[in-house]
Amino acid sequence: MPPFHDCRDGGLLVLDPAAAMFGGVRQRKRARVTAVPPCVFAAAAAEEEALRAAPAAKRQRQREAPTLDALPDGCLFEILRRVQGARARGASSCVSRRWLALLGGIRASEIKRAPAVPDLNQVFVCEDEDEDEAADARPGRSERTLEGEGATDVALTAAAVADGLRGSLESVVVRGSHPTRGVTDSGLSAVARGCPSLRSLAMWDVPQVTDAGLAEIAAGCPSLEKLDITGCPLVTDKGLVAIAQGCPDLKTLTIEACSGVANEGLKAIGRSCSKLQAVNIKNCAYVGDQGVSGLICSASASLAKVCLQGLSITDASLAVIGYYGKAITNLTLTRLSAVGERGFWVMANALGLQKLRCMSITSCPGVTELALVSIAKFCPSLKQLYLRKCSQISDGLLKDFAEAAKVLENLQIEECNRITLMGILSFLLNCSPKFKTLSLVKCTGIKDICSAPAQLPVCKSLRSLTIKQCPGFTDASLAVVGMICPHLENLDLSGLGAVTDDGLLPLIRSSESGLIHVDLNGCENLTDAAISALVKAHGTSLAHLSLEGCSKITDASLFAISESCSELAELDLSNCMVSDYGVAVLSSAERLKLRVLSLSGCLKVTPKSVPFLGSMPASLEGLNLQFNFIGNHNIASLEKQLWWCDILA
Repeated sequence: MPPFHDCRDGGLLVLDPAAAMFGGVRQRKRARVTAVPPCVFAAAAAEEEALRAAPAAKRQRQREAPTLDALPDGCLFEILRRVQGARARGASSCVSRRWLALLGGIRASEIKRAPAVPDLNQVFVCEDEDEDEAADARPGRSERTLEGEGATDVALTAAAVADGLRGSLESVVVRGSHPTRGVTDSGLSAVARGCPSLRSLAMWDVPQVTDAGLAEIAAGCPSLEKLDITGCPLVTDKGLVAIAQGCPDLKTLTIEACSGVANEGLKAIGRSCSKLQAVNIKNCAYVGDQGVSGLICSASASLAKVCLQGLSITDASLAVIGYYGKAITNLTLTRLSAVGERGFWVMANALGLQKLRCMSITSCPGVTELALVSIAKFCPSLKQLYLRKCSQISDGLLKDFAEAAKVLENLQIEECNRITLMGILSFLLNCSPKFKTLSLVKCTGIKDICSAPAQLPVCKSLRSLTIKQCPGFTDASLAVVGMICPHLENLDLSGLGAVTDDGLLPLIRSSESGLIHVDLNGCENLTDAAISALVKAHGTSLAHLSLEGCSKITDASLFAISESCSELAELDLSNCMVSDYGVAVLSSAERLKLRVLSLSGCLKVTPKSVPFLGSMPASLEGLNLQFNFIGNHNIASLEKQLWWCDILA
């Protein structure tokens, strides 16, 4: 019996005759093959009829003769643009690279819409529609990411063909590129033609893309809102001008390490993209004052976030930011070697940064006491300040800054080595009553003081304290911290190898509020006594505890944790001296509802722990068992028991 053929929306339906004889219409399964246009189906049927009537030799010659591939590109283009449905187009693209290239060159607006065709198979198919087919009819957002050797023109074109027709491809990310067959303008052209609804495009380290590719995107994707170009040396101002003219809805622009970009492209973006909200310009050698100033001046009404790094700009650019940046809320300035004290002073005194809430300054020699105090005085909304590698920052500057910054809530200082503990105490004595967070990282000037000052500040508003990798900070300093910060909730003492129980215990006792997040990573001299005191005093509030690298911590701490902690969700015991007994204690704790547990590098945790780990509560979502002696066979068994949990081994 010949199969039953039916054209449904340009498709071919095949039913098994055996199923037709024995199954009944409702029990038959639908076997769907690639959708083919009616014209192609008709041609195939005519060819099959001719083959039946021809002699064997003639049939052999006809089989060997080229068929659709012999058609000119224009004719084949007309056939392919009549293929209906995203899945059918995706399947058609797999025939050959020639077909894929032609499909990638068809704009969504050029696709021939077939008239409605009655469904002749309605009687023969099951009532439940295939989920994949339903997905074709449901437009939804999607993102395609191509990385490394998988980032080729073929892959990008296939993504455009498969997702473009349904209008769901809104984001494309290309990270890296195949060394010989990487993404070029051809791939971007396919995206531009097939994905008119594209809203976000990111290209990182794609050296073969040029201005022509960006011009295609600008012409085909007018709804583009986010553009990220990093490490694309062949992109120049010409490409950015095309984007400015074709994508007026652009909101976010990132350009990094693009040696061909200079000033004209940025000025064009500023003039044409009135909705621009965020710009990130990094390490572009030819971007100067003209480009930055032109961009800031033109986009002043909407521009809220500005990040400038490694540019050859001068005081003039900062003056423009200070005058025209009326909408700026976040400002990041990094490695601006040509900007001096005058530039920062003028930026603050221009009185335009009234909405500035968050400011980050890294490796800028122009940041002096005069500059920073001016920023505090004339930026009345400043709540967060991050200073890194600012060699001019000193104790006196911190005191003056604290008096001027009326609403400051968060201060982070990293690698500013002229600051001492006396400067920090002075800052806390004069800081805003809203101040909540202080972070000191890699500040070698933070050392113990011989005697406490006559007046110790009491900063009742401080909730989060980080003192990280400051080698001079020891027990005496930590005891002082406990006295001046009675309401801490978050405490990070990572890398303070000199801190012992004598320093931590006074802080624990003086904490009037419950500690929530405690990170003691690398505090190798802490013992079970301090941890037991910590969890007994704050067990009802403690949610995160990291003891990584605390080599003196044993099962005694786990016993205290299992008895006292009712809210603990994350526990890191990496490289501690806990054993199978401690794991058994944790697994049997009724009040403990851990979500993440790390036992990485715990050499005393052996295969004997597997039954106890397998009985961990259903709340467990992540388990780290790297670098121990449990063994692959036991890990496989554990994965079956904890099938809902991510196990890293």
